[in-house]
Amino acid sequence: MKRHLVIATAAAAALIAGTAVTAVAVGGDAPQGGRAGVQPRAAGDHDRGDRGQVRDTEDAREAAAARVTAPEAAAAALKAVPGTVTGLDLDRDRPGLVWDADVLGKDGARHEVTLDARTGRVLDRHTDRGDDDDHARERAALSSARTDAAGAARKAAAHGTVTSVELDGDHRARAVWEVETVTRDGREHALLVDPQSGALTAAPARDADDDDNDGTDD
Repeated sequence: MKRHLVIATAAAAALIAGTAVTAVAVGGDAPQGGRAGVQPRAAGDHDRGDRGQVRDTEDAREAAAARVTAPEAAAAALKAVPGTVTGLDLDRDRPGLVWDADVLGKDGARHEVTLDARTGRVLDRHTDRGDDDDHARERAALSSARTDAAGAARKAAAHGTVTSVELDGDHRARAVWEVETVTRDGREHALLVDPQSGALTAAPARDADDDDNDGTDD
């Protein structure tokens, strides 16, 4: 679901060592310049703004068009499928602008729920049995979590409109929420939220050559 992130500056890598990002306000978009300590990431569909910063204008347009926030999308998905939301992604799909929600259901299965990003109406849902080991890891990671996907989105909302939330436990010592945000002018931020403490930090820099996820440099 998640698009891989590219963080343009070394400052973000330093923050992951443990410095929490100060979230002054929770809600819609942050001021267009972003907040100190959280650096915009490089993006695929972009132009260049002041001082050469990379902006993703397509994501900014999608975020502006959405009327349903990430926490509201999570709540709507759980009404359709009781369980725990493990991922949210704002995307322009064939039905239009939608939220794709992954739910680890109380029935033990993984469900994918597609919601209209303007009304919150459920457009589609289906069950993906998937890998039982993956389900077990997710359940273990979330069993003691005090911050869910909606809570992670609210934590990150001070840095722009949340466009993606995903539980990542595959490449880290312990699972974290990975959150993407975009400001009105297209500046994007990649953030991490600890499920237990709720602490917010900047995501580490990732080499763009490794974004194809094949384990080797291009």
